[in-house]
Amino acid sequence: QVQLVESGGGLVQPGGSLRLTCAASGFTFSSYTMGWFRQAPGKEREFVAGITWNGGNIYYGDFVKGRFAISRDNAKSTVYLEMTSLEPEDTAIYYCAVAAFAFHGAYYSTDFGSWGQGTQVTVSS
Repeated sequence: QVQLVESGGGLVQPGGSLRLTCAASGFTFSSYTMGWFRQAPGKEREFVAGITWNGGNIYYGDFVKGRFAISRDNAKSTVYLEMTSLEPEDTAIYYCAVAAFAFHGAYYSTDFGSWGQGTQVTVSS
């Protein structure tokens, strides 16, 4: 079955950086768009970043403003989210997700078929 396991979250000071990792298994990783979402307390889940199956298309939520970078390593079935210039407003649980269909783009949460358990990111001094 599909498994997505996030890691790399933690406590970081404002202006700091973190690298999130999502290890995938149970499906042909190189055939699927992958995404990152986040959900802060009391807020709806929001799209952070997406990358198509071959890395040919990369796209971000409007709030990212050049601070985050998504990448993938198909040989390792892993997707990454490099986050820099972190702000307290970035505090949230970050989730990795895989598109519902192979060779399809995905942006809305309903476009994604499986989710990881999430990793907490806390930005605070």
